[in-house]
Amino acid sequence: MHRTRPFRIPAAVIAVTGLLLSACSGGTGHQAAASVSAPSSVPAATAAPAPSDTAASPTTTATLAPLPAAIPADLEPYYKQKLSWRSCGVPDFECASMKVPLDYAHPVARDDLKLAVARKKASGPGKRLGSLLVNPGGPGGSAIDYLQYAATGYPAAVTARYDMAAVDPRGVARSEPVKCLSDKQMDAYTAVDSTPDTTAETEKLAAADRTFADGCKKMSAALIGHVSTVDSARDMDVLRQLLGDPKLNYVGKSYGTFLGATYAGLFPQRVGRLVLDGAMDPSVNALESSRVQAGGFEVAFDAFARDCVKRSDCPLGRTSAADAGTRLDALFAGLDKHPLPTGTDRPLTEALGTTGVIAAMYDQEAWPALRGALISANKGDGAPLLQLSDSYYERDEAGKYSNLMYANAAVNCLDLPPAFRSPADVKKAVASFRAASPHFGTALAWSSLICGYWTLPATGHPERIQAKGAAPILVVGTTRDPATPYTWARSLAAQLSSGHLLTYDGDGHTAYARGSTCIDTAVNAYLLSGTVPPPHKKCT
Repeated sequence: MHRTRPFRIPAAVIAVTGLLLSACSGGTGHQAAASVSAPSSVPAATAAPAPSDTAASPTTTATLAPLPAAIPADLEPYYKQKLSWRSCGVPDFECASMKVPLDYAHPVARDDLKLAVARKKASGPGKRLGSLLVNPGGPGGSAIDYLQYAATGYPAAVTARYDMAAVDPRGVARSEPVKCLSDKQMDAYTAVDSTPDTTAETEKLAAADRTFADGCKKMSAALIGHVSTVDSARDMDVLRQLLGDPKLNYVGKSYGTFLGATYAGLFPQRVGRLVLDGAMDPSVNALESSRVQAGGFEVAFDAFARDCVKRSDCPLGRTSAADAGTRLDALFAGLDKHPLPTGTDRPLTEALGTTGVIAAMYDQEAWPALRGALISANKGDGAPLLQLSDSYYERDEAGKYSNLMYANAAVNCLDLPPAFRSPADVKKAVASFRAASPHFGTALAWSSLICGYWTLPATGHPERIQAKGAAPILVVGTTRDPATPYTWARSLAAQLSSGHLLTYDGDGHTAYARGSTCIDTAVNAYLLSGTVPPPHKKCT
């Protein structure tokens, strides 16, 4: 699973996903490779330095340095290109493509990438405030797909005055997508045992990770060294200029907060109004990030369990949340020994079942579906849990995967040194993961091994982001967020020289435009007038 850099799009987005497919394409240049999760149940999300390098120092004092304010001469052609807007085939949406250098340090026209861009102009009334870029996270989530939700699902007061815009980041969806495995290979990869009990199971899991990494290199060799978050942040600055905005206005969710914060660190003088919702902590190494995130999923499951046991149909009993956890463990143990039939040629393994449960932790609106899936599993039918797992991996009914997981691994393995470099490293850390997350810790620890087999060294490392001189930046944190724990939002807001924290005391991943009138009112005031909420503002 995209662990350290996860994302989740509200269910409302799913209904409109794909509407812009026909007209938005970044071209067929370099194909990237890389993916995400562990050969295990959960898609992996980021890499961290080996335990020996980082266990004693999970955070860093290094600070991201800004780039020079002046645009270098060899990059001016990219900043001066003209976008040719065309209809996307959906009313009011326009699409275009933009060129960016494969390597910002050595721009060469023949190596340029084409990135897909889309927008929906401000609907009025009121004075236009410029463009508002959006990104749902991942890494690997399609910003253009998410735009279709944001442009119609964000509060009308905001969409009336901003041109809603998005770019699929390099390596993602329509923008030179990274590739690593065939769909059949991906089916096998997601089902590999993520809690190995024997040497043979451990070797099989490690072999799956190596195959994944080798596939990314084979299928996307030219691109996988140039899909870092820094690269994508620089791409956003090119787009800002092409859209005619002197400063960047932006809403980033989950990993999108890391992308937005990186932009602020690189270009503090060009920060407009930035909302970082479901924040990540850029100062934390990959090992600690994975471990803390494991704890976040545990907190979310405890909230689900406490709600479940109050209901007459709870498939995990009605005694207590602790008893519900014990029953979930028993289900996972049973799947480990005897996968459940699903009515397909893909039985529900422990890995797939774990992913299905974790998928429902992102949004409490998915809790009823999880209860139903667990009821079915108790009756010997694994199909509903498999469907939840497939939704997490973006596998459609025809068996085709989006490139979400490939892009996720490519970005994460470039952004940070690996959390683990060998199965022996994982074994040393499993106890600490289980302490953070008794129900998911083992699987999530093994899911962090993928970057240990990556074929390229990381170009990034943990860094605090201060963005000195930037305009006020709004950081939004949810107290029981499963994927980006609340402590990260507090840390990021404190790091940013102009950071302001807004707290949502609730469940689910991210908060803006997800049903809280209090959160929406505060964020709208910031986006429309620049007004930040008072210190210690908390919504329930």
